[in-house]
Amino acid sequence: MKLEKLIGMANQIGAFFEAMPDRDQAVADVAGHLRRSWEPRMREQILASLGTADEAKLKPLVREALRRL
Repeated sequence: MKLEKLIGMANQIGAFFEAMPDRDQAVADVAGHLRRSWEPRMREQILASLGTADEAKLKPLVREALRRL
């Protein structure tokens, strides 16, 4: 799957959880969703974007969640 698509999907998940009042719980929930719902190849591909220019396209909440994976 294209990285741009994965980033868009991850940011949509992040947008849903951003409304939660507890940020730590929101980060944990995003990480949990990605762990449960995304196949390993998808997770590996988006994790590889950390530390690259593409990382800037991720919502801060999503970046933090990916670091927890």
